[in-house]
Amino acid sequence: MSPTPAAVRSVLPEDADAALLIGRVWDGETGGPRVVAVSGGTVFDLHRLATTVSGLLELPDPAAAVRAALQDPSLAEPRWATADVVNASLAGDGSTVDASETRLLAPIDLQVIKACGVTFVDSMIERVIEERCAGDAARAAEVRELVGRALGGSLADLRPGSAEAAEAKRVLLAEGLWSQYLEVGIGPDPEVFTKAPVLSSVGLGAEIGIPSFSSWNNPEPELVLIATSGGRVVGATLGNDVNLRDVEGRSALLLGKAKDNNASSALGPFIRLFDRNFTLDTLRDEEILLRVDGPEGYLLEGRNSVSRISRPFEELVAATYGKHHQYPDGFALFTGTLFAPTQDRDEPGQGFTHKHGDTVTIRSRHLGALVNRVGPCEELPAWTFGLRQLFDYLATQGQELGQGQGARLAR
Repeated sequence: MSPTPAAVRSVLPEDADAALLIGRVWDGETGGPRVVAVSGGTVFDLHRLATTVSGLLELPDPAAAVRAALQDPSLAEPRWATADVVNASLAGDGSTVDASETRLLAPIDLQVIKACGVTFVDSMIERVIEERCAGDAARAAEVRELVGRALGGSLADLRPGSAEAAEAKRVLLAEGLWSQYLEVGIGPDPEVFTKAPVLSSVGLGAEIGIPSFSSWNNPEPELVLIATSGGRVVGATLGNDVNLRDVEGRSALLLGKAKDNNASSALGPFIRLFDRNFTLDTLRDEEILLRVDGPEGYLLEGRNSVSRISRPFEELVAATYGKHHQYPDGFALFTGTLFAPTQDRDEPGQGFTHKHGDTVTIRSRHLGALVNRVGPCEELPAWTFGLRQLFDYLATQGQELGQGQGARLAR
């Protein structure tokens, strides 16, 4: 990926001047991750305000705290030009990691990475197709036609968990067409699963991984909600829930194998915090655009229209967090995708699958653009920076914590 000034600008939200953006960079000087804010073309180091994004979001009003810090040199140090950091993130091919280079990381750290599946009718039908053809892409067109005739689009307006949905389930059972995907698509309970381990997601410019055992796979452009330990949604980012259709199609019990591999979760470029100008309601109509540029000149474009989601955000969050499950460090929640690629790439009827070297761009008006290149999982840089390494790094920094930091925040 060769960044240009226009490409650097396009990474930011369209209204970047009004956006409160936080994230993480790998600091080549200190050899570890720093919490940052982006403002006016400058990346500010927030390490004195909070040493982790998780900790920052636990403040009573994270947006107010960041805005105040940006006016206080003792809390926010202007260390990098935004263009330099974005350029460095996009310039590499992702196959190697230079620990001396400052680049963007996934904008979360200690949060658990959760995901909701089958939250759009269109993609739900594709999951049914995967299941019916047992992960065999060659049968997809035939099964798609069969399922399409049987369903006739009649599920599009069903409210999951409603009496009408229960009646549709009864009819489909009688036709022998019921599926576990229809159960979570229109039944009372949404699908919620753990997408990836803490700290394993990659950020802007990194390679995303497809393992050698998969021959039918795709990107999943998604809105990702960022929630605190109390289940309060305080911001959002973009995500790519990289998916192996052939693996999950063989059995839903292989979901972990289909979803959690080296570099299979991408997030970024930044978290946009909620404030007066940007709220959860802003996102209900967000259009998330997908573009895949293949090394052979292939082009795939798609759209995830969040307004067509079948369950409200609040229902997805409540299914994830509550008395039944807590997340002391908060969580990131992929909300699912409308997009399910059916456009042929090679042979007619084979549909879409990734090739190594694909460039995947996921973009939205309010969240910017997440750009990654596809590579083989087995050859990508190994995930080596985990919780022990993070804690060791923070311990070596010697920043003032505890009462000293609390006193500054109270001012």
